Order: sequence, then structure tokens, then C-alpha cells
Amino acid sequence: MISDGTTSDGADHQADGIKTIQAAFIQFDRRAEKLSQDLLAKTFVDAEPLFIQLSSKNHQVLYGRRGTGKTHALKFLGDSISANGDAAIYIDLRTIGSNGSIYSDAERSLPERATRLLTDVLEALEMELTRIALYSIDDNGDAEQITLRLDDFGKSLRTVEVRGNVEEESNNAQSSEASSNASVALQKDPQLAIGATKKNSANQSFRVKRAGEQVVSIDFGTLQTALTGLIEVLGSPRIWLLIDEWSEIPSDLQPYLADLLRRTVLPQQRVIVKIGAIEHRSKFAERLPEGGIVGIEIGADVTADTNLDDFVVYDVNQQRATEFFKNLIFKHYSVSERADPAIDTPDKLVSAVFTQITAFQEFVRAIEGVPRDALNLAAMMAKISFGRPISVDDVRKAAREWYQQDKMSITKSNPALAGVLSYVIDEVIGQRKTRAFLFPSNANDTRIDQLFDARLLHLLKKSISSNVEPGRRYDVYKIDYGCYVDLINTSRAPGGLFQGEGDMFINEVPPDDYRSIRRAILRPDDMPGG
Repeated sequence: MISDGTTSDGADHQADGIKTIQAAFIQFDRRAEKLSQDLLAKTFVDAEPLFIQLSSKNHQVLYGRRGTGKTHALKFLGDSISANGDAAIYIDLRTIGSNGSIYSDAERSLPERATRLLTDVLEALEMELTRIALYSIDDNGDAEQITLRLDDFGKSLRTVEVRGNVEEESNNAQSSEASSNASVALQKDPQLAIGATKKNSANQSFRVKRAGEQVVSIDFGTLQTALTGLIEVLGSPRIWLLIDEWSEIPSDLQPYLADLLRRTVLPQQRVIVKIGAIEHRSKFAERLPEGGIVGIEIGADVTADTNLDDFVVYDVNQQRATEFFKNLIFKHYSVSERADPAIDTPDKLVSAVFTQITAFQEFVRAIEGVPRDALNLAAMMAKISFGRPISVDDVRKAAREWYQQDKMSITKSNPALAGVLSYVIDEVIGQRKTRAFLFPSNANDTRIDQLFDARLLHLLKKSISSNVEPGRRYDVYKIDYGCYVDLINTSRAPGGLFQGEGDMFINEVPPDDYRSIRRAILRPDDMPGG
């Protein structure tokens, strides 16, 4: 560490070394989809037992907010699978189809949007299975059988039938007109059907007139049979289908996509499905009036026992969070062009660039368990303290700036949400002098969900009890670190996470029994617009 005003050659050399490290921090790659497969493997950090859970041979949903590492984990899993001889198919639902905006086009009917979505997903799957098939042929697979099975699968995706009379007639006129009435149906429960009328006029010497019903149908039995036959001839021991960005699909379409997987993919003995999703923005099933469902039953068809929001939160498990982010920063630094070979352990990196371990611990607290925020905050801290070790004060300044520049952006375009956030800040921090609060578990309030998505609120625990209202269950939220650092040195500074009995403040997350917590409950009806 160097002191202000020091001009010795040793101090100058140390300052140059710190600048080099901080320059690497500023240039960190912060999105997994932009990293090469090699860098994905080198920068992945396992929060044990995360990878053990994720690599199980069970169908599984991986939950987590944006930035918690779902994409990185799925892509690393795919890389590991391929290295062990299985085949991995990664599908990003944001990128399928030629025009994804159709899925959320309010002017189009639900059946039309659902049909287009399912067709696009199946075509993406077909493309990936073709890629696997090419490798199978290279490995002395039966080229003829593989080709036949691929053809069968492709035909099952594109069954178009024209019903009714088709009339064709010659016409020597310079203009002609063609009209058609079409009905498009997705054959499943419930049956989806749409109608469309199209009229065109063009200069031509031949007139074609078609009348009847055109039906696009997806026969799940035929599709499953074709998929089973294709998988049998591919030769791969197992195929892992990794579906990312599930929550980017409109919620009203999600059950239909889930139903497609349940009817065709999940029954395949040699296929394992993993889905990356945001929990409160996912709708895997739609219950029918007669008692059946369209979609996937969580717990019965797939497990959902892994949530990245729970793994590396400092207030939940300080040691695991500290070790995880120490390794995360080190691995991203190690693949940088500016990395110093002499800094070959996470502890050496922390010692070289932070004033003391408490500054690094403050950094881990500020991250709130979100890996992408760790990389962004590391860049912000490096910019603020460039040329000198990072202190606790630098961490707080960087967290405040990141909060104002990035996290607050959602409230700038949503005045109603800004009002809710202001109320929560004033009521929880300003009036109750705490940083955390209880919110009814069954409230399903979209405003709280949006603040949680934006990392303005963070979920500590689910479904706990309080003696204020016995029998009621609550979720425990805390306000973002960057939000309250402005108040640390003021009269409104929080006394702790919660206020307990006798006006004593609790600075750590208490056990599952929250009966001693006083005055920490917020309700939807109390908030603006509630």
C-alpha cells in the first residue's frame, strides 16, 4: 500500500501495478453471451453445490434474476456435457424465429402467435439436431438412416393440408385476382384455430382460385415418434436440451411451449431438459376448467430446486459469498491481457488492489449476490480509485453511482414505480430505521416484482412467519445497498436490517422464526396506487 505524496521508485512501481489491475477491471467482459466457449469455461465459478445440482440427470428449471449467471451456468454445463461425450443443444429463446416481435403482437390472435412460436422452436431444435447428425455421420453413423429420420422429423413440423375444391382457370386479361380463406389450427388441448382472408391483385395471364380450409397442424404423436426415431440413430448417449431466456416469451404463450416439451421432449429417455427462467415471470402451466392442464407441472414433470438468487447473498452466507466473488473477480482478471502472472491466487489479487479485507467484504455486500453487478461495480470502483488501492469509501461511492446510473433507470420511465420505491425508502429506511421488511407471500404484486427485477429490492427469505399476524406467511426483502449508502452518515441512517423487541436492531438475517420482528411489515394496500 502507498501513502499520499510518496514519490519513491518503489511506490511509483506499485501505483503502476495497481493501475494495470484496475485497467483490467474496467475492461471486464460482463455478459456471458459475448464470451467465447473457452473463456466461459475459464471464468465460471461454482457456488457449491450449484454445479452438482445442475448436472443431475433430472429435468430442471434454473431460476434467477438477470445477471445472476443463468446463461453462464447453462453454457458451462453444455461445454462440460460435450467434453464427457454427450450432446448439448443450447437454445436462446430471444433469438429464435425471423421476427420474434410477432409473439407479443397484440393485433395477432393467441392461436397465431402460439403456432408461430412452437414452429420456430421446433425449427431451431431441428437445426441443432441436424448439426449433431452431421457429427454422427462423420463418426461412421448410418448416413441413410439418419437422413431418413431427419426428413421424418422435418415433415412432422410442416404439415399443411388444403381442404375443399381448388379451381384453376385460364385468363387472358392483363390483370387477375386471387383470394383465399385460411384457417390455421394447432391440434392440442385446448384446440387453437384462426381464420384469415387475403386478397391480392397483379398483372398476369393465368388465374388461380382456391377455396377451402388450410390447416397447419402439429400432430404431437407423429412428432414424438419422429423425434424418438431420430434420437435412436444419432448414437449420442444423451442429449441435453438447454433452454435459456424462458421468461422473454410472453406469459400467455409460455404454457403452450411448455406443453410442447411435455408431450414430445420430456418423454424421451435419452433427453435431459434444463430451462433458465425468472421465477415470478414464468408461467409453465395453464389449468383448464375441466381440471386438466396445458403445460408442465413444476415438481411433477420437472424440478425447480435451484435458484441463483439464493446462492451467494452476503447476508445469507457471508463466507460462501466472499469466496465466490473473490474467485469470480480473480478468474476474470486472469483471462485479461493485462493479467500479471505473479498474481496467481484470489487472495493475492484482493491484497494488491484493496486497502484491506474489510474493503473487499464491503464490495461483496454491495453486490447483493448478483455476479454481473460484481463486474460492473468492480469497473466503477477501479475508475473512482484509479492509481490507488480501493477503500471502503470507494466501494460506497461506486455503489451509489451504479445505483443512480443503472438501477434507477427503470423508475425514470415509470413514475408510478418511482412513487412506490420512494414510499418504500421513506417508510422502511426513513421512518422505521431498518433496511429490510416483510411482504405478504401471497400478494403477487407486480410493482414489487419489478423493483426486484431491477435489483432495487433483494429477496432474503421466503415464506416466514411473524407474531403480528399468526398464520400469515411473508417474504423478506431488503433495499439495495446503493440506495441506502446515501443515508449512512445522516440522522436517517438505518439501525440494522430489522427492528426487534425493545427497539433493538438486528444487523444480520435472523433465523427462520421472525416472531420477534416489530413494525417491519409492508402491505400492497399501503403503497401508492395500492
